Formats: sequence, C-alpha cells, structure tokens
Amino acid sequence: MDRLFEFVVNHYILVSIFVALILAILALESRRGGAKISAQGAVTLINREEAVVLDIRDRKEFGEGRITGSINIPLSGLKDRLNELNKHKEKQIVVVDKMGQHSAMAVKQLKEAGFSDVVRLNGGIADWKASNLPVVKK
Repeated sequence: MDRLFEFVVNHYILVSIFVALILAILALESRRGGAKISAQGAVTLINREEAVVLDIRDRKEFGEGRITGSINIPLSGLKDRLNELNKHKEKQIVVVDKMGQHSAMAVKQLKEAGFSDVVRLNGGIADWKASNLPVVKK
C-alpha cells in the first residue's frame, strides 16, 4: 500500500489523467443509457403519471415475478416488436431488466425509434424486490 502512495505522489500527472478518463467514461455511459429511476420513483410514475412498464427479461424470468401491468418484450426481440409499444409513445416508459445491466441498450433502441420519455429502473427487478414492492407471479 505504501508503494501505491509513492507511485501516486511521484506520478501525479499520470494518475490525474487516469482519474479524469475514468470519470469521463462513467459520465458518458450514464448519459448513453438514459436516466435512471429508483424503485420508489417508478412507483410514483406508475401511479401518478400512468407510466408503462416494459420488462425486457426473457419469458421464464418474467414468469417468476413481474411488476403488475408490465409488458414483456425480451431485449433480443425488441427491435422487431417496437410496433407493440406505439400506442404508448406519448406516455412515460420505465424499462426493467433483471439487475439493471441491459436496460441501457433497450432505452437506446427506444429513443432511436422515437420514444422520448424513457427511463430505466436502477437495479432492475432485483432492486424492486429488495425494496419489498409487490410482484405478480403467473
């Protein structure tokens, strides 16, 4: 650990550039995937704004537990099934996946297709369940 501090002190310019690059990459990735929303924020959007929940998990995972009223279109088939969402184009869309890892790709596809008001659930359905919010199984 002492050698790390010694390296940082001796090469502070190099370390500063590295930290700046990491911060720039994080900022770029957060913008690319769209805005994130917490589970409680999603509840508010669903109840007050009548937001549409788009679950991009596969059918098996979707059957294990989903948010009430959510629409299941797996990420792999999203481009082919975008027309199913056209009637919701004017509403807010909340994209949900398993743990928040793949929803950024879905948000990007939706925005390219003309959906302007799209957010992703931070932490996915795992965060939803961790917040003790209800899921429907069927």
